[in-house]
Amino acid sequence: MNEQSSKWLSLLGLAARARQIVTGEELVTKEVRAKSVRLVLLSQDASENTKKKILDKCSHYQVPVRIVADRETLGRAIGKTERVVIGIKDSGFATKMTAFIDQ
Repeated sequence: MNEQSSKWLSLLGLAARARQIVTGEELVTKEVRAKSVRLVLLSQDASENTKKKILDKCSHYQVPVRIVADRETLGRAIGKTERVVIGIKDSGFATKMTAFIDQ
């Protein structure tokens, strides 16, 4: 794992401890509709159906999406089992995380 990926993963763990995330396809979709999510992280090994659903929903509601590590890495970062979709609620976390991922 390179330094850049460890930075956003650490920040994701911090956001989880601050209770500023939602996980799971249904919850993230609901929060995107409510416009309370600032960034969506989607694992690269998500099913095509899930990818299409999340990408379409985020595109419609203009929520940025980043396709990142596999589901195991996402889950480990927040101290849970495998996670495919994570929504970041806080705009500060979302902005910083986007900067780290895009580097």
